[in-house]
Amino acid sequence: MNRENNLIEYKRELTITFERSVVAFLNSNTGGHIYIGINNDGSMHGVKEADLVQRQITDRILNNIKPTVIGLFEVVVEQQEEKDIVHVIVSGGTEKPYYLKKAGMTPEGCFIRIGSSIHGMSEKMILEAFSSRTKLSLSKISSPRQDLTFSQLKIYYEECKKSLNSQFPKTLELLLPDGSYNYNAYLLADENGVPIKVARYSGTDKYDLIESEEFGYCSLIKAVKSVLTRLQVANITHTKITSAERIEKPLVDPVALREAVINAIVHNDYTREVPPLFEIFSDRMEITTYGGLVEGLSKDDFLKCCSMPRNRELMRVFHDLDMVEQLGSGMRRILKSYDANAFSFTDHFMRISFYFDGIPSRLGDKLGDKLGDKLGDKLGSHPVELNYNRRRILEIMEANSRISIPQIAEKLGYSTTAIEKNIEYLKEKNYLRRCGNPKTGYWEVL
Repeated sequence: MNRENNLIEYKRELTITFERSVVAFLNSNTGGHIYIGINNDGSMHGVKEADLVQRQITDRILNNIKPTVIGLFEVVVEQQEEKDIVHVIVSGGTEKPYYLKKAGMTPEGCFIRIGSSIHGMSEKMILEAFSSRTKLSLSKISSPRQDLTFSQLKIYYEECKKSLNSQFPKTLELLLPDGSYNYNAYLLADENGVPIKVARYSGTDKYDLIESEEFGYCSLIKAVKSVLTRLQVANITHTKITSAERIEKPLVDPVALREAVINAIVHNDYTREVPPLFEIFSDRMEITTYGGLVEGLSKDDFLKCCSMPRNRELMRVFHDLDMVEQLGSGMRRILKSYDANAFSFTDHFMRISFYFDGIPSRLGDKLGDKLGDKLGDKLGSHPVELNYNRRRILEIMEANSRISIPQIAEKLGYSTTAIEKNIEYLKEKNYLRRCGNPKTGYWEVL
């Protein structure tokens, strides 16, 4: 056997320092080989239960080292001198510095290999490696399709009194060096394969899904606007009458909700093709984004409104369209109405939960039950009578029986004439009745 060197390391058995060796090879340019079951002098010792050790090694590498090392290592069982040896092949990574998850990006967590020995990296070495990291970004990923069109994007720019000339793909950084479209272009195009879902449940868990609506497969700008419209409809106003005053309060602060929706779509990590998810429960709305915190941004930094945009090019487009302002402004608006407890984090996901504070949880159940029982039966026998917008009108009226037609039009984004026509249809089909005076009366969902 060859002696240990900068490319080869022997271990008699799997030890607690194993991950340090993997990190050191990941932080090198060439990678290396680790053999479990071979003594330091190169003599064979062998591994008992090699298959179990193989699984343990894989789990430890995936769970104890950051950034992700998927695709950068391989673990195989080999036979040498009639003994089982576990051979770990490690490639040099592209997102240096790699480090032990429990120690973080510190001299205690980052290692390099010098000859056959392992040394901790200095803070200067860590900063230099981090600054030169080749980050996987959407601008460097090719679009799955190249026959892209951008009619929707052009319309949105025109609405903001801005125009896109023939050079906009280059100006907005939607091209790869060879002139083909990158993944940012794919996300902003009229058609793509990215699903953006809004799901609604009857209770406080995911047991009973009563509605799932799809707003994706189009420009992210259009998807954002559609999701916002849908959640605004669900964000009904609750009225509480006390001895002193009449209090009207939406389920979720509308400013915070808008900022959370936009942040989720702009800052989601699309490199793994996992879209954000929007969910409505009887006691809360939840928004889940993939990617967790941006590398280098701590939870404390995030909650102090420090901002590191994950998708810089998308951020620029949303800024052009006046949908976002300066970095961190969205978080400040959210934290004005909700505290840090609204946020939860895992390695790969971030979730914000807007609980209906002070609103009876039965309100959501009542709405779901009413529409489910009364309208669901009718939908079963007359499936084409209640289209999406008519169902929304009934939901709004069930939540607020004294709402005006102009207020409904504003919530749904349609003209009052269109709302009036749909209301007449609902009254003709006995879904709806107007009770009392035309000005001071109320709606009754039948």
